[in-house]
Amino acid sequence: MANGAKTGTINFRIEGGRKLHGKIAVRTSKNGTVGVLAAALLNRGKTTIQKAPKIEEVFRIIEVLESIGVSAKWRGDDIIIVPPKKFDIKNIDFVSAEKTRSALLLIAPLIHFSSRFVMPGSGGCHLGSRTIKPYFYALESIGVKMEAKNGRLNISSGKLNPAEIVLYEAGDTVSELIITAAALIPGKTIVKFASANYQVQDVCFFLEKLGVKVEGIGTSTLVVHGVEKIDKDVSYEPGEDPIEAMSLIAAAIVTKSAITIEKAPIDFLELELFKLRNMGFKYSLSKRYKGGNGKINLVDIKTLPSDLVALPEKIHALPYPGINMDNLPFFAIIGTQAEGETFIHDWVYEERAVEYKEIDKLGARTVLADPHRFYVKGKTVLHPAEIICPPALRPSVIILIGMLAAKGVSILRNVYNINRGYEDLAARLNAIGAKIETFKE
Repeated sequence: MANGAKTGTINFRIEGGRKLHGKIAVRTSKNGTVGVLAAALLNRGKTTIQKAPKIEEVFRIIEVLESIGVSAKWRGDDIIIVPPKKFDIKNIDFVSAEKTRSALLLIAPLIHFSSRFVMPGSGGCHLGSRTIKPYFYALESIGVKMEAKNGRLNISSGKLNPAEIVLYEAGDTVSELIITAAALIPGKTIVKFASANYQVQDVCFFLEKLGVKVEGIGTSTLVVHGVEKIDKDVSYEPGEDPIEAMSLIAAAIVTKSAITIEKAPIDFLELELFKLRNMGFKYSLSKRYKGGNGKINLVDIKTLPSDLVALPEKIHALPYPGINMDNLPFFAIIGTQAEGETFIHDWVYEERAVEYKEIDKLGARTVLADPHRFYVKGKTVLHPAEIICPPALRPSVIILIGMLAAKGVSILRNVYNINRGYEDLAARLNAIGAKIETFKE
């Protein structure tokens, strides 16, 4: 339900130690969907986002859209977006917006319809210091001023202009934001050091559906040929979520299960799978086939019970096509089942590796050398525990995965962060042999 955040605390009771079996399909991505939701506000016509994930992150963005006058209605698994004649930005839902960093993306379309407005500061996972300087610099390049004051962002602009921009960092959200903003600025905007990640590609493919030419999709230099107006009825299906796919791979590994993971976006998993193959993970891939948007390459992954050995080198994230920063945490729980010592260098965030230490409560043997360097000693027999989800999505999920492997009954409390990024995860895991009971307090 759309206001899930306003109900009682949701918890999981997990009976671990069970083998998984059968097939499970990857759903469309959280990050791709919220990027397309924001970009849809550029369109004065009707936008249909097909097979959108029914997750808390999407619900929060929809609440924000509705608060400024947008009609955002579910029709089955699709979201129908119809913009108002005039956005009511002064009535923006600050409570919902502050629950997700994705709300920053709304700045990009709204600058085209209002020269001055106020946005909430960024929310989302608590991962230490997360600078918004890249947004300041990128927006400044096209004629927008953003001032942070008292937890609010004051946005003002005059005439918007195309530009040649070097991003302060190759961030996913800032890349989505600036290409979305550039789409309604007539002329050619060049964005260098852009992220080429899956959600950025989703936004690019959607902009193309809107009639905006984007060159360099999948590279670090994007050229956006902005147009004066967008007014057309379009439909778009976001790509499948590589992070969810990696979650399911990790669950199969730690439970030593043979399952088939359908609709896995292989282009965004290749290095992760290569690392895992070198650790001893046994799997096979189907032939590639196209996803619903006609762009993304999908495969079915068949996993086999495997005996893993830790890699001698560190495992670290890099911009695409490197290991995805959101896939890195799964190597922490995988490392508990690999002989030797797995070294994870989470250089991106100051505090996320600290959250990995929660798996010690399941019997993991780990060392947090500093806020970025994390060591896991394997192989370990995990045991059940009662744990409160940390305030971050992926660290919460690796605890859940560990509990699937821990023989006995575990309790995972306050799973809101998991529901931010995964649709019906407990029920879908139950369908392939897990035993997870959802209860409220």
